[in-house]
Amino acid sequence: MAENEKVTVSTEAKAVETKKADKKKEKKPGLFAKIAKWFRDLKSEAKKVVWPTGKQVVNNTIIVIIAAIVVCLFVALLDFVFGAARDLIATIF
Repeated sequence: MAENEKVTVSTEAKAVETKKADKKKEKKPGLFAKIAKWFRDLKSEAKKVVWPTGKQVVNNTIIVIIAAIVVCLFVALLDFVFGAARDLIATIF
């Protein structure tokens, strides 16, 4: 029975040593390896980008300009209304 326990202990010790050796071999990548991987990932993601056509760009630009004009007119209308209300209140009091 003592031999069986020694064999088990020595087997466990070898397993622990093997795990330690594996951990030493599994070093973290260095700084330059991380930078290189980042650039590879960046390149692969850039290939997935779908650029709009010229017609889509023109249409979207026109929509943005029209929306900006509508918002400007709305703000000007509110400014006029609140200014008139302020002047009315000022003349009353």
